[in-house]
Amino acid sequence: MGISVSPLDPADQATLDAVYRTAVAAQAVDEPDLPPLCRRRFEAPLRHPMPGVDTRWWVARLDGVPAGWLRLYLHTLDNTDNASVELVVDPAHRRRGVGRALHEHGLRLLRERGGKRLVGSTVSPLPGEEGRELPGAAFAAAVGAKPALADVRRRLDVTALDRPRLAGLLAGARTAAAGYRTVRWSNRTPEEYVADVAYLEGRLLVDAPLGDLEWEQEKVDAERIRGTERALDARGVRRYNVGAVHEASGRLVAWSMVSLAANTTWHAWQQITIVDPAHRGHRLGLLTKIENLDHALAHEPELRVIDTFNAAANNHMIAINEQLGYRPAAGSTDWQLTI
Repeated sequence: MGISVSPLDPADQATLDAVYRTAVAAQAVDEPDLPPLCRRRFEAPLRHPMPGVDTRWWVARLDGVPAGWLRLYLHTLDNTDNASVELVVDPAHRRRGVGRALHEHGLRLLRERGGKRLVGSTVSPLPGEEGRELPGAAFAAAVGAKPALADVRRRLDVTALDRPRLAGLLAGARTAAAGYRTVRWSNRTPEEYVADVAYLEGRLLVDAPLGDLEWEQEKVDAERIRGTERALDARGVRRYNVGAVHEASGRLVAWSMVSLAANTTWHAWQQITIVDPAHRGHRLGLLTKIENLDHALAHEPELRVIDTFNAAANNHMIAINEQLGYRPAAGSTDWQLTI
């Protein structure tokens, strides 16, 4: 048995096909309730990278057959000591040294670049699932990574929404948000709000619980927001947004986004919801989330399920999500390996 590791050639369609099949097979085992990976989004780091991210992608072959892959996301604008990592092994080829070979290859590259940390996530058990076999978490622990942040993926069943309850929550939020108005947009942020969106996006890693993750505030400006939007457009990601504008200043001070991959009409991700600290206490998070749910459903009538991730310690956002009907679907752990 021989294991070889080589860079992924974007022009090698046969290997790209095999790598994608590996990703789909692994997700079907590890997260079977999620829709199949979007092929367009999966390949996008090769052709449409996000601003500030240098992606390196390798393929492991077992006796000449693609059996796993590794993506390192090297950060170039901030957090330059860190690399985010995805490591996937075909379920048919696990426990044969493929993951270890990919991991060691990635460590060598990171050391050569002077990097200090690898950060990646794996599925982890929810309460009551402690006996569930989760090879990703076991592998992360085996290579010396430490659990740095516990997350929970929660799911909203859109077909079972309690409409009267949501209407009551929305009415209460609108009353509390006197002096603010909401605005809606799809995909590209309106020019008058892009600087405010950049400010809020840049606050995310300041405001959200990070546990033991060593992650600094990101440097986000309007140019970076526009670059991210272009990359998402190239992936075919549909985005629905609601913001809250402080009427006295004209600034957008809260923002919530829902996104759908190009290959699905029934599943969405609840992405960022954030409120400027100076404007908290007016239920703007709840207001923008509920209005954005209506916004997304108006354009996506087949939408049935929305998933979102929250740090287990993020009690405030968890409380908002549970008011809307989100319930735990899977655990997740962010692992950190210092080298």
